[in-house]
Amino acid sequence: MKENKSLLMKSAMFYGLLLGISWAIKYVFFILGVTIPSMQIVYWILTPLTLLFAYIFTNTYKFLIGGKISFFHAWQFGVLLYFFAALIISLGHYIFYQYIASPDFISSSVNQAISLMKDMDLNMQIKEAIDQITVPTPIQMTIQGIFNNVFYGTILSIPVAALLCRNNSTGLIINQNNQGRNEL
Repeated sequence: MKENKSLLMKSAMFYGLLLGISWAIKYVFFILGVTIPSMQIVYWILTPLTLLFAYIFTNTYKFLIGGKISFFHAWQFGVLLYFFAALIISLGHYIFYQYIASPDFISSSVNQAISLMKDMDLNMQIKEAIDQITVPTPIQMTIQGIFNNVFYGTILSIPVAALLCRNNSTGLIINQNNQGRNEL
């Protein structure tokens, strides 16, 4: 089956928008958790839903293209899905770091992490490297968030792709070549 790149991109953008909106709703609980600690619990409870949504969206895409999908095709869709969702939530990240969080939120978070690392028994080179750490700006935090989401999405798309492309009768992951034969 020939891959339709246009449908891949359109579907990844649409479902990425939906995943990004779900992340934005979840992020509201993170923001509220800064002042109301119990909201952090809700945020962490909602976090595994990302995998469920990625599975549902990839499965829906699989049926959009005819009901069969290769591992690489499903993984590619997953990476694009997380990329577009990361772009959507980056707006929320930037608004939080720039306008909602206290001016010293980033610096105090970085300083807490640095003090925790310094308390650990680390060699001198690592301690010197820790002393070189600078406090990132809100835009740097936002860009780092995009990279983090894409990195984690790249990894988390692997099990989703494996689940969706396996042969239901044997449980094996298969790729179909042009002649219609199955290869492991």
